[in-house]
Amino acid sequence: MTTATPAFFPRHSVLGLFLGMIALVAGFSPVAGAMDWRTPVDLVVVEKSSKRLVLMHNGKAVREYPVALGPNPRGHKRHEGDGRTPEGRYQLDWRNPESKFYRSIHISYPNERDLQFAQSHNLDPGGHIMIHGSPDWVPSDDWARQWLYRENWTEGCIAVTNGAMDEIWAAVKDGTPIEIRP
Repeated sequence: MTTATPAFFPRHSVLGLFLGMIALVAGFSPVAGAMDWRTPVDLVVVEKSSKRLVLMHNGKAVREYPVALGPNPRGHKRHEGDGRTPEGRYQLDWRNPESKFYRSIHISYPNERDLQFAQSHNLDPGGHIMIHGSPDWVPSDDWARQWLYRENWTEGCIAVTNGAMDEIWAAVKDGTPIEIRP
């Protein structure tokens, strides 16, 4: 004798519910892309063309966030005031919990190559390129999500919401490399 599953509770729903309960009991997160904060981030990748920041561990993406960049995002930063976000490999070398934006992590721009280019063209390379949250005057993450990513508004920094900045702040240690791609 077989038992029938009522029409309002299809058999595949019962299986999905059962597997979901097993996953919760076993300690697996049912949320796709959820990050275990004990997993060390060994690389941060920023893809300027797709306006996203990706936290990496052993070559695999573990979390990603939309970003806003400088108003002139194409090409490598060459000098102060050009509105560009640098491209290349740098280090996240120090952080500022009291930034004028919600938290900030410094990117080691300019490097030696950037300094040589600027000096050879009699330019100031600029500096203080950061990953940071919203300006202090932004009332909430919900409000920020509505405007933060519409335009590239920073002076060359990489901006995320404050909630994203909290996650990045916790996951990324000083000295972590960052690769900023076109």
